[in-house]
Amino acid sequence: MKLRWLIILVLVLAGCSSTSDYKNPPWNAEAPTKRAMQWLPISQQAGQAWGVSPRLITAIIAVESGGNPTLVSKSNAVGLMQLKASTAGREVYRYMGWKGQPSTSELKNPERNISMGTAYLSILEHGVLKGIEDPEVMQYALVVSYVNGAGALLRTFSSDRKAAIDEINDLSPDEFIEHVAKHHPAPQAPRYLWKIQQAMNAM
Repeated sequence: MKLRWLIILVLVLAGCSSTSDYKNPPWNAEAPTKRAMQWLPISQQAGQAWGVSPRLITAIIAVESGGNPTLVSKSNAVGLMQLKASTAGREVYRYMGWKGQPSTSELKNPERNISMGTAYLSILEHGVLKGIEDPEVMQYALVVSYVNGAGALLRTFSSDRKAAIDEINDLSPDEFIEHVAKHHPAPQAPRYLWKIQQAMNAM
């Protein structure tokens, strides 16, 4: 009997720790954010063109690449904002009325990469995430959608897009973060959101 209760206690504690575990190991945002700030003139230009906060763009650059424009991940995400040609790149091309998808060399170009990454954020905001009322919650929703897809985020609320947006609008920014930490299927999502916050605080 004691053993059974011990197992239950361990499982409960493991469940509790998994929701707050996203803040560990610690991440120092200062250096990557400083490197990302060197691209601020391009981020400001892209932000103005697409209606996206240059601070958010800079934070994403800090977290995604640490300001390295030639970085290519194991999953073929490329450049400053770590765009995948076959997903975000193709989406932006389609939105612009272009055929195909960007090349790796195009995505390694800082100006093109930031422009396309910012365009993708705008497409998310005015497309699948449209209707989120609180600007801070919208920013958090954009961040989570950028890294793990908008569909994965909305499904943690409802399989119906409108119902999901309505549920999101019932949450404060802190409640939204808590919901992501507890319910998002990707452990990366709450940590990514936390790192973006760290980067924005380091500016």
